[in-house]
Amino acid sequence: MTQSLEHAMRAFGPALPLGVAYSGGADSTALLLACVAQWPGQVVAIHVNHGLQSAAQQFEQHCQETCARLAVPLHIAKVAAHPAPGQSPEDAARIARYKAFESLAVTNIAGGAIQSIALAQHADDQVETMLLALSRGAGMAGLSGMPAHWQRGGLHFHRPLLQVAGKTLREWLAQQGESFVDDPTNADVRYTRNHIRAQVMPALETVFPQFRDTFSRSARHAAHANTLLEELASEDWTKVAHAEMQLPLIRPLQAISIARQANVIRHWLKTLYGEIPQAAQLSELLRQIKACTTRGHRIHLKVGSGHVQRRGSTLVWLKELK
Repeated sequence: MTQSLEHAMRAFGPALPLGVAYSGGADSTALLLACVAQWPGQVVAIHVNHGLQSAAQQFEQHCQETCARLAVPLHIAKVAAHPAPGQSPEDAARIARYKAFESLAVTNIAGGAIQSIALAQHADDQVETMLLALSRGAGMAGLSGMPAHWQRGGLHFHRPLLQVAGKTLREWLAQQGESFVDDPTNADVRYTRNHIRAQVMPALETVFPQFRDTFSRSARHAAHANTLLEELASEDWTKVAHAEMQLPLIRPLQAISIARQANVIRHWLKTLYGEIPQAAQLSELLRQIKACTTRGHRIHLKVGSGHVQRRGSTLVWLKELK
């Protein structure tokens, strides 16, 4: 079931000192206040100014005033989050944010370097993430939603509010008499997430009042299934890979089921090259592996930002030169 903020914080035990990603909005304000109350003197607020909208400076000023009133150290990172060609503004901003967080891994507070970063995504955000994954035809990894904890760049990242509804956080803030800023872009339904928030979520609330709980449960099931797939892929990799070259061998691949072939190939491409094949690309590659019964059979297929080719008894992936 969705939880109260107090219940979620009781279950949250990060390594300290702790950085809290603080935008000035309702969700991050609630998280910051709860963390400061729980670990006084061990919390620093981190505000990332993306510089993407005219109100960015007002958000920054609000964060400065709030942190001064709370006597909480505030680190402000100004980033250039302008999207590259073909990149969404959301992705560009997310990448810039994480780079800013990682740069603070050596920042000292209360006599030590920041160990953990807390992010304020909540149960509604998790539902939105899963709906977006469903709309893209995602597999188990995508349907797992956002993880509650992971490590990156020497830091522990936490999302302690994934079991708390957004409206619960706003009600809690109202009880505290605490102010926050509203990002005007949140009402712009040209962004898919905003469209889901404005139109799909109310419909789900009407038809399936417990949808936050059931989506959360499905995300956990998908995450468990994805862990099993990863473990199986690691085991299969030891059977199909050339021990010295770390390349998949065609004959051992053909000896396992199509589902396991797909799983271990995804593992190979993601682990070694950070590439995620499109469904159509993977399907065609599996077809060509099955047909590869003679020495002269050629494989040359576009996969991700490069090509998979046959080289003797193995497959290789080569990045496309620009």
